[in-house]
Amino acid sequence: MTSLEWRDRPVLVTGATGLLGGWLVEDLLRRGAAVVCLVRDDVPFSRLALDGLDQKVIVVDGDITDQALVERALGEREIRTVFHLAAQAIVGVANRNPVSTFDSNIRGTWTVLVVCRRSLLVDQIIVASSDKAYGDQEHLPYSEDMPLQGVNPYDASKSCADIISQSYARTWDLPVAITRCGNFYGGGDLNFNRLVPGVIRDLHNGRRPVIRSDGQFVRDYLYAEDGAAAYIATAEALAERPELNGRAYNFSVETPLTVLELVDRLQDVFGTQLEPDVRNEATAEIRAQYLDATRARTELGWKPTVGLDEGLRRTVAWYRDWLDRPT
Repeated sequence: MTSLEWRDRPVLVTGATGLLGGWLVEDLLRRGAAVVCLVRDDVPFSRLALDGLDQKVIVVDGDITDQALVERALGEREIRTVFHLAAQAIVGVANRNPVSTFDSNIRGTWTVLVVCRRSLLVDQIIVASSDKAYGDQEHLPYSEDMPLQGVNPYDASKSCADIISQSYARTWDLPVAITRCGNFYGGGDLNFNRLVPGVIRDLHNGRRPVIRSDGQFVRDYLYAEDGAAAYIATAEALAERPELNGRAYNFSVETPLTVLELVDRLQDVFGTQLEPDVRNEATAEIRAQYLDATRARTELGWKPTVGLDEGLRRTVAWYRDWLDRPT
């Protein structure tokens, strides 16, 4: 039993139009929280809009780097818990537009932390980092005591945001905890440049699935519903144990797969055996990244509840329904 009472608790979610943001908002609403979402751009095909979640929350329009706006949102809505997910999260976009990525991911994070430090009400801040924050490591899987050494633009932005969050926790005792996850998948991700939705759309339409890498990159894949539960478990642990300030947690099913192995799993769901279209175009990406989730299991009591095959079945079902909707 947690000491954190979600019912009627004012909660801010940044990045609510993202894949994980939609699942987190849904979970918080189910628990009875009073959810406020900071949204920069209207995304009509996000789960926030598609599933009508935006009708059940307060939406604040604006940019995460606008300190006055963030401060007004926290103050006027009397926010007690903050989930900071807002980020530019596409590696290719970061390589093409590093400055905007640094602005969103680094300045956006310190803006949230500055405002939370000034608040008299905020009790927990959960900052979404990433496995990318570790950069390229000699040994795998990543554990939380490894250095953060991202080099490529997206990776570097997550390393910086992660370290800044730890700095605020340890210098000013700000109640911050950090989540580090691999690749999320699940219904509601309509960025078809990403592997899972892109392959599902190809298979749904009877096309060979396009693989932009050589197919041998190794990654973690975490179902978004389990990811949302992980963020909430972290907030609950932080509420019970202030000594966790500045603590980081890896979340993973600990079953890393190559891209081609994941595509094979998706083909099993569809009952197809189409030859992948392997284009080998990926650049500036780390070949193998996956996480050790021992700390989350032992300290938070967290474990994934949806296995990969079941998660992929649920995900395919969501996309089949969406792709078959009349235009």
